[in-house]
Amino acid sequence: MSTVFDINSLARENIRKLIPYMSARRLGGNGDIWLNANEYPIAPDFQLTENTLNRYPECQPATVIQRYANYAGLKPEQVLVSRGADESIELLTRVFCEPGRDAVLFCPPTYGMYSVSAETFGIEQKKLPAGTNWQPDITAIENNLDHVKLIYICSPNNPTGNLIDPTTLRQILELSRNRAIVAIDEAYIEFCPQHTSTRWLQDYPHLVILRTLSKAFALAGLRCGFTLASADIIALMLKVIAPYPLATPVADIAAQALTETGIRTMRNRVAEIVSNRSYLQQELNKLTLVENVFPSETNYILVKFTDAEIVFKTLWEQGIILRDQRKQLGLENCLRITVGSQNECEQLVSAINALSSQTQQIKETEHP
Repeated sequence: MSTVFDINSLARENIRKLIPYMSARRLGGNGDIWLNANEYPIAPDFQLTENTLNRYPECQPATVIQRYANYAGLKPEQVLVSRGADESIELLTRVFCEPGRDAVLFCPPTYGMYSVSAETFGIEQKKLPAGTNWQPDITAIENNLDHVKLIYICSPNNPTGNLIDPTTLRQILELSRNRAIVAIDEAYIEFCPQHTSTRWLQDYPHLVILRTLSKAFALAGLRCGFTLASADIIALMLKVIAPYPLATPVADIAAQALTETGIRTMRNRVAEIVSNRSYLQQELNKLTLVENVFPSETNYILVKFTDAEIVFKTLWEQGIILRDQRKQLGLENCLRITVGSQNECEQLVSAINALSSQTQQIKETEHP
């Protein structure tokens, strides 16, 4: 009599224990207003111009690399293009970290894929909680650099929306010189371009900057990201990247997005989102269910509610999908809200306002 074989017994132990990153699409939901994935609410209009789908694409499409280098003010050999910035995170781990020997360091609350990537490859994680205003704790970092090969700093930080102080970034770069890579994740830098760290690449050969077309360029579905670093680091990453990381249609549209017209369109889009963000912050601050609207330099805002669970569930049922952050370190009763269109922002405010009124009426009935 045969027994049922458990395929999980063949999997690596760390993968069996792994809790995967729960992306917005994995979490699901049904609605008309999607404010949970930091996407632009309107699809851009691009037409494919390449018809060579019978051929494999270039590993690093020359036009895309050159145009992004021009946009970032760098040389082409300092740029690598990949399947979103998430692939860059994976490549850095593979290039610089030895399982069982090295560690990665980051400061929660922050982007979850730093942890998932390290766990996947069996790399030790040093999670040092952020301090006041979600700034990295420099003393804690200095005291925990043993075996650290890779430090992730997200600026502006996801999900809190704050910039990391440039003095703090400099301190981290100095502390890690000649011993670890510092990867500054600038996925949202287009919303505050004056704060980019690209100008420091010439001073810090261990600095890596992560970028994406998903946010301000409104191309989340394209899955196209960039790594900016020294030519030596890019050469190492090219050793382990997939042979054909970018599909031909992806490279085609990315190249169009990085023309002068495409960049001008992106900047107009950013101005629109910043205006809507200001409106949303002002209106949410007026509502009784809102305890704090945190400052943001991104296309989303973090909001602390008096009861985030009821806000999240009530809006979910109404088809307004937000991102629950209550399980993140230090983010009790916090929800992250993508800045949508003006109409979406108005509907969101109206829904929370109605819930505020309803909650107040219940309180008055219970305690007349």
